[in-house]
Amino acid sequence: MRLNGFLNVKTQKSFKRKFLNLTQPNYSIMKKLLLFFVFTLGTLSYTIAQTGPQITFESDTIDYGTVENGSDGQRVFTFTNTGDADLLITDAKSSCGCTIPKKPEGPVAPGEKGEIAVKYDTNRQGPFRKTITLTTNVEASPMVALKIKGTVLPKS
Repeated sequence: MRLNGFLNVKTQKSFKRKFLNLTQPNYSIMKKLLLFFVFTLGTLSYTIAQTGPQITFESDTIDYGTVENGSDGQRVFTFTNTGDADLLITDAKSSCGCTIPKKPEGPVAPGEKGEIAVKYDTNRQGPFRKTITLTTNVEASPMVALKIKGTVLPKS
């Protein structure tokens, strides 16, 4: 860095020593940065290690295929709590009144399986695509979308 045009030689050396400190490494700043990175890494690894409840579905879509008008519209989504804390499903809503979801009443323990029962009104003819939205206590993604689809044949 050239400062010749602005400062005399004595002032340049003083400036470099005080402000740029080019002669010796600044160990206190390096120690603080090292502690910051160690603390951040430790906090991150601790956060990752504690997963809490996790929900994993065997399938998030059920295809009814082609069904007869008035036939049984009951289907079941099966899931597992793959986390390390109790899983709570606090709400289950469908995108339409023709689909009725039923959630587990209590918590699902880690490693245990649970079911979401869904009943579609097969008295409505034609193709359908519906979404069931679950609200859970999973921190990373508390909302889960499940889908049903198929076609109901006209009355014969």
